[in-house]
Amino acid sequence: MILEIRKYPDPVLSKKCKALDSITREDEELIKNMTLTMYENNGIGLSACQVGVLKQIAVVDIVDGKGLRVFINPKIINKKGKSVFEEGCLSIPGIFLKIKRPEEIEIEFLNRKGEKNRIKINGLLARCLQQEIDHLNGILILDRIPLVKRLKLMFLRKI
Repeated sequence: MILEIRKYPDPVLSKKCKALDSITREDEELIKNMTLTMYENNGIGLSACQVGVLKQIAVVDIVDGKGLRVFINPKIINKKGKSVFEEGCLSIPGIFLKIKRPEEIEIEFLNRKGEKNRIKINGLLARCLQQEIDHLNGILILDRIPLVKRLKLMFLRKI
């Protein structure tokens, strides 16, 4: 089922999501529906709060031939380098902002079986996952730009 993507300034987007202790059938159904919703909206990443569910779940498919990746309770434990890249967000349609982020990250997360994993990633996957982790912590790309630029976007009614 395609879910409704919450749009800025929906207050759910600024709330922290709760970690999961285990993965239930309900969580699996949510992951399936989040995936369908992400693909339907031509996204490469989607977090649960973007569909109104305050759980630490993110789905990512950067179209690199490796398919869908699911991250439960993802946490950045190490960062390296810096780069600036233009990012968009399904919750803020039509807005693309240059965001500075680490180039490489090491993360811990649970997979769909509830098994703990630890991986190092870089490139588009790292950038996309960092944005999804931001979402899970109530942070939007708008929060990563200077206040003056954000106010200008609001004044021009772009957000």
